[in-house]
Amino acid sequence: MARLELLEAKIDYKFKDKNLLIYALTHKSAKKNYNNERLEFLGDAVLDLVVGEYLFHKFKNEAEGDLSKLRAALVNEKSFAKIANSLHLGDFIFMSVAEENNGGKNKPSILSDAFEALIGALHLEAGFSQAKNIALKLIEENFPHIDAKNLLKDYKTKLQEITQAKMGLTPEYETLRAFGPDHQKSFEIALNLEGKEMARAIANSKKEAQQMAAKITLEKLGAL
Repeated sequence: MARLELLEAKIDYKFKDKNLLIYALTHKSAKKNYNNERLEFLGDAVLDLVVGEYLFHKFKNEAEGDLSKLRAALVNEKSFAKIANSLHLGDFIFMSVAEENNGGKNKPSILSDAFEALIGALHLEAGFSQAKNIALKLIEENFPHIDAKNLLKDYKTKLQEITQAKMGLTPEYETLRAFGPDHQKSFEIALNLEGKEMARAIANSKKEAQQMAAKITLEKLGAL
């Protein structure tokens, strides 16, 4: 219980029902008669609304489609895992020894789920307003420069539009290698145009590496 107080201090909220907090931090691998999956489901819905409302007020001139893209850029595993890491949430998650030995406390999926469950628990105990305030504080701390221009950047789409319009070509992305432990895989991607390699990039997901390679190519083409 004492270590959970460290987490409560980080979020500036003290749970009256400690079991609710424990449930939010219990991974299914712990094989208890409870886990955080239901709270994760609730927290996901709460965060969707919190971020949606936040963006609605922040970006008053953006169309619905762009607001949806903005929300997707914030409400995702990568973003929530980043917030979880800022709280050192992995240190507080209850899981099996096998899962922990497999790098479970650093897995983005587990960290993201635990963060969603934590917000779900806050919503249940303290209500939407309190959960919203804590969630927004953490989002703004971890993403201090939220602006539509950067969040909406999709380098792959932009590159494809340019190459199709000017060259009649579609970029090809080739996975050169995947390496590293299962819980922390890295991917090296090459971007080819007409059989010529334009760029290479390495990231923790194929999508991210493709976006990085597309950005490098756009810079080479003077399109950024």
